[in-house]
Amino acid sequence: MRNRRMARIAALAALPAAVALSAAAPALATDSRAYQINLDQLNDSGATGTAMVSLEGTKLTVKIEAEGLTPGAPHAQHIHGSTEGMDFHCPDPSADKDGDGIVSTVEGLPAYGDINISLTTSGDTSKDSGLAVDRMPAADKDGKLSYERTIDVSQDVADHFKDLHIVQHGIDVNDNGKYDADAGKSELDPELPLEATAPASCGMVHGASIGEVPEGGVETGTAATGGDDATQMTALGGAGLMAAVVGAVVVRRRTGER
Repeated sequence: MRNRRMARIAALAALPAAVALSAAAPALATDSRAYQINLDQLNDSGATGTAMVSLEGTKLTVKIEAEGLTPGAPHAQHIHGSTEGMDFHCPDPSADKDGDGIVSTVEGLPAYGDINISLTTSGDTSKDSGLAVDRMPAADKDGKLSYERTIDVSQDVADHFKDLHIVQHGIDVNDNGKYDADAGKSELDPELPLEATAPASCGMVHGASIGEVPEGGVETGTAATGGDDATQMTALGGAGLMAAVVGAVVVRRRTGER
């Protein structure tokens, strides 16, 4: 009788650790998230692209492949939106308040929000570098642009990234293959033409990241899966639980045989 009681106590003592490990798996999995952002044209720019974004804690890696941009010209690009629950999105043509046929950066701000991160090629990535065209990626002779960088972000950005979006700037209104002042000066910097700063494309996070349950239920989309680690951790937790149960059965059988 005493042996059976000890066997039960040993089995019960092993269960909490196994259950805790299994329960911890989803929490550990959320530390790694990935998103796909489809960039669609603004201002009839013809620019399109895809951004693949991954988060490891507060380290953000952004990879962008875009085309249809002004050839040989720098294209400012930023992560816009709010980390405080405000609803921002990509603007539509109705944002053109002055009726000149172009949604300028200033006209687009109420829709897509202020700059959170400047996607420069080097150095500072804060809002202060929003117009650092000397550190922005340039399109090649065919209007294609490739960009990749890993940067440190705030915890707020990491926690609310699915509420943010990417905007690329720089359009060629008169199709002469360069930025010029035919469409006017930029409202942001009179030293720059409007073409250089007007938004060319915009994309919002498509779907919620695997391992994250958004408010209002689970969204579907093309967010990249980061499920391998989660699966392994869940399997490990399940294996621990099974080992505890099997161990209890073995001990019990042995004590019964004595």
